[in-house]
Amino acid sequence: MNDFKLYAEANDWGLLVPEISLAFGALLLLCREALRKQGRESGGGLAFLLQGGLLVYFVARYLFFDPRPDSAGESAFNGMIQQSFPADVMRCFFLGCAFLTSFFANPGLRERRLPQAEFHALVSLAAASMMLLVQSNHFLMLFVSLETVAVCFYVLVSYHRGSPYSLEAGLKYLVFGALSSAILLFGIALLYGTAASWSGGTAPSDPLSFTMLEQFVAANSDSLAVRAGTAFVLAGLAFKLGAAPFQAWVPDVYQGAPTAVTAYLAVASKSAGFVVLFNLVTGPLFGLREFLIPLLSLVAIITILFGNLGALTQTNVKRLMGFSGVAHAGYLLVGIIAAIGMHPDVPEKSVFWAIVFYLLSYSLASYGVFGVMGVLAPTEDADQPRSLYSSLAQKQPFLAFTLAVGLGSLAGIPPLAGFIGKLLLFVVAFQAELYGLLAVMVMGVVIAIYYYFAWIRETVFPPLPSLDSSDKEPQVPWSPQFPSLLLACILGLLTLTTILLGFYQSSLGQSF
Repeated sequence: MNDFKLYAEANDWGLLVPEISLAFGALLLLCREALRKQGRESGGGLAFLLQGGLLVYFVARYLFFDPRPDSAGESAFNGMIQQSFPADVMRCFFLGCAFLTSFFANPGLRERRLPQAEFHALVSLAAASMMLLVQSNHFLMLFVSLETVAVCFYVLVSYHRGSPYSLEAGLKYLVFGALSSAILLFGIALLYGTAASWSGGTAPSDPLSFTMLEQFVAANSDSLAVRAGTAFVLAGLAFKLGAAPFQAWVPDVYQGAPTAVTAYLAVASKSAGFVVLFNLVTGPLFGLREFLIPLLSLVAIITILFGNLGALTQTNVKRLMGFSGVAHAGYLLVGIIAAIGMHPDVPEKSVFWAIVFYLLSYSLASYGVFGVMGVLAPTEDADQPRSLYSSLAQKQPFLAFTLAVGLGSLAGIPPLAGFIGKLLLFVVAFQAELYGLLAVMVMGVVIAIYYYFAWIRETVFPPLPSLDSSDKEPQVPWSPQFPSLLLACILGLLTLTTILLGFYQSSLGQSF
């Protein structure tokens, strides 16, 4: 009874007000939808209010009221939650992703007459789960949060229930997601069983706690069971990240999912996975760095090459973004490896912020590109050939400029934010003496320029007339509509931020 009282006293629910607010708001949306009158449209105003309000709260809190980037953070729920400034930055990041996803999805939901309230509720629940995920300091919290995110995405990916592409993508994501969860759970169980049954003096009292498991793993780094459990945990996370050799689902799911969901999956889900991986390899699994560095290096090389080479032959732009997302996962893995093998004189914090800046630049560019794709998408938005964007600059210069800036940033072209993000990863890889991985990264960037610029060329320049006009198909006139004023403002803000961060990052670095 006393133990239960001590556990209850450690539950500081006030630390999780943002997550609780999002979950409560999602429940309120569903209740309102269940009680609304037949034929009356139910939008996502409450979701926008919650997501936007919490985002403003975080920004105002750390810019004006409580700027403590060096704070060690707070531990709650008996160590299951570890809050810190980096975790709060990622919480703010996921709120921004949820807001953009809900906003970009709204026009498509109205056009296809799909339920809006349920969509925004799922987006909010996924954001709350990812916010908990990056604060996890216990494998139990990690697994529950990760599976909550996965369940939300199972529904979101197949949300266009009238589209066979969306349903197929949802089924594939469900199968691969269930397999990855099983592998991850097996790895956690193997680590738990090994630590709990250890007869030596290093057995932790709670083998699922990151803090306690770190000492055990460091003392038993040569144990085959510990290494096997670690390998299974990394394999389960590799599915979520879209890293080789578990990346087969990425292009199919990216193509079939609604465009806004593809952006959410590509940015927020990937970012959450990499923060979790960073916390694991620099925390409880750090004692296995001699085992992790060569293993993750091989995965990173295959991921970078597979993603870039696979994107070369793609004519569907959603599949192209899927393969390029695999390549970006490989670049981020190099940053994770640098964090493990970094020289003691270089602070680990600098590597983490290099990864965060890369994720920020990647998210700005990706949402800019997917935002334009959502505006131009046909009724079946899985079918988006590159030719759809032909001569877009002559028809809608604003959309063409936004798309070109986003693709240029993803390619790492100066002076855009994506160039600075890649440069920071190059720097930390060089400091960690990962010269082979650095060479593979440079090779991947060179390959990526080809397929990104092929898309930009299609957008900016009109197609060359064919010399043989005998078998020429009749051209169907296509005139894309200009987006709404608010949507144009959001796209313009994403584009402007991408450009400004390419020139000026000093204030952002001082905040971190």
